[in-house]
Amino acid sequence: MTPGATPIRIALLGDDIATSLSPRIHRAEAAALGLAGFDYQAVDLAAEADAHGRLGQIMGGLLTSGYTGFNITHPYKQSIIRFLDGLSPQAEALGAVNVVVCEAGKLIGHNTDQSGFLAALQRNLPADAERHEVALFGAGGAGSAVAHALLEFGVQALRIIDTDAGRLDSLASLLRSRATAGVQVDTGTPERATDWVPQANAVVNATPVGMEQIPGIPLDPTLLRSHHWVADVIYRPVDTELLRAAAARGCRTVQGTGMFIEQAADTFALLTGDEPNRERLRNELSLVLGAPVGSRETRK
Repeated sequence: MTPGATPIRIALLGDDIATSLSPRIHRAEAAALGLAGFDYQAVDLAAEADAHGRLGQIMGGLLTSGYTGFNITHPYKQSIIRFLDGLSPQAEALGAVNVVVCEAGKLIGHNTDQSGFLAALQRNLPADAERHEVALFGAGGAGSAVAHALLEFGVQALRIIDTDAGRLDSLASLLRSRATAGVQVDTGTPERATDWVPQANAVVNATPVGMEQIPGIPLDPTLLRSHHWVADVIYRPVDTELLRAAAARGCRTVQGTGMFIEQAADTFALLTGDEPNRERLRNELSLVLGAPVGSRETRK
């Protein structure tokens, strides 16, 4: 952002996001780059009546008050779409949005979750990590991005588990229409985990279960085997109940901090036009959390 340019003000929209680290991480990087006039604030919609149906009105009010763009998190990554003027090719393919950029007066939705999760896997797993079959929990906005990233990562048999049959059908249809020949996509309710998890090479959580405000684990931990690698999209707590259970059973684990940093970097570039320093972002997150994150060493 050049001197004298319009200030950049970003709002993070989601439920129960008071403890989100996104504002601090984005503001720290903007300061390091000398972007005067940059601000990033969490706007918690948990107490808003019919927030899903009023997202357009909410964004309009924030734009009027001076905000220039939005970061979208749970549970609005899909319901936001009908209030936008257009979608990037990736957001359209995923059916989910986590970034909204105002371009020439129009609100354009983007998705940085897919690229963020894929980059996290590539950075934190060995190149020869087994990936033929993966059990994925969650078919919502994050689940869609993660599912597409897993197929791009080379997964050939993707088993998706969710409690919402309509959401499962929608995601499966989307994936099958874009999957390469030979790729198999199956969906099922949590009961299928008993059969699917033990035989899979990996388990991935893309549900909100495990977040600080939604404690728990999305599957029976006794289904985990030492041959699994286990990834979580949740970054607070850093070691979720799922990752702790997996580590106790000898599994490789991939923290949600990896995806958080990679998607944050892509988001920052979209919303500011400036490329962030990813290593500096990792260092800032490590400082905030009081523990190393994003290491190339695969966690055991």
